[in-house]
Amino acid sequence: MQTKTLDVKGMSCGHCKMSVEGALKQLDGVSNAEVNLENGNVTVSYDESKVTVEAMKEAVEEQGYDVA
Repeated sequence: MQTKTLDVKGMSCGHCKMSVEGALKQLDGVSNAEVNLENGNVTVSYDESKVTVEAMKEAVEEQGYDVA
């Protein structure tokens, strides 16, 4: 298992948190995703043999947020 923190721009509320976490947790290989609204990031625990960082970025961007 790997852990990666992605900087996400535009998250400001509980709905944002739920959208981003939900999108990431739906990806095969992601075991956990935890948004920190204060820091503007999301920490993802994942199996690198099943999911790529690029796929995680795309999932977040599909929710309408920018990944730095």
